Amino acid sequence: MGWIYTGISWILLKWHSFWHFIGVGDWLGTNWDWILATVFLVITIRAVLFPVFVKQIKSQRAMQALQPQIAKLREQYKNDKQGLQKAQMELMRSENANPLMGCLPLLVQIPVFIGLFHVLRHLKPSMSIAGQQLYGWTTTQFDSASHATLFGAPISAAFKSSSADVTALHSTTTNVRIVAGVLMAIMIATTFLTQYQMIKKTGWATDPNQKMIQRLMLFGVPIGLLFSGTVFPIGVVIYWVTTNVFSLVSSSTCCASSRRR
Repeated sequence: MGWIYTGISWILLKWHSFWHFIGVGDWLGTNWDWILATVFLVITIRAVLFPVFVKQIKSQRAMQALQPQIAKLREQYKNDKQGLQKAQMELMRSENANPLMGCLPLLVQIPVFIGLFHVLRHLKPSMSIAGQQLYGWTTTQFDSASHATLFGAPISAAFKSSSADVTALHSTTTNVRIVAGVLMAIMIATTFLTQYQMIKKTGWATDPNQKMIQRLMLFGVPIGLLFSGTVFPIGVVIYWVTTNVFSLVSSSTCCASSRRR
């Protein structure tokens, strides 16, 4: 996984250097150069994965176009579940449509998420010089990032960070938990909305296994984040929220464009 950590660090550091160079300053207890570096890490990853998102959009549009035919198949096979599933699968295969394509971008980004999670958890002031210089960081960059904050809460801290770790980062547990808690609520809400929007476009699958996966993505992932999100560094939550917002805006723009056509 070292190459992933190095790649994520390289993108993050390049964007931080850019925002720092143009003079993005610190205010409201926030180091905006690091916050913007995290936001633009999302944009960079989205650009790299653009072909995946294009495939997703094409599949969603194909699913929308197939809804009248799927409705006819349901009427035709209303007493034959297996026949209906087989006919639907053949129809979707012939039209290159897949109701589960909405999950693909999330799955593809998992290595990126793991990479950023590791890099931010690595930002500890007590880290040795050798440890600070892993993944292409300089000691100056490491020190800057390890003390970077959002409204006074270190971006390397998490909701469940110990008081000793938070104190070492010159913050308070209360501050960290307030900022992390608000961001977690936004993360959970936007994750649900992103998945709901995907399902709304493609419709619920009739295949029990596919429908179960859709339900897991819609309800299971947000519920899981309620617990797992407590150990995510604040910088990771910022990344997740930005990704969700980007997906929601892109999807809404795509829908508006399709309606105009």
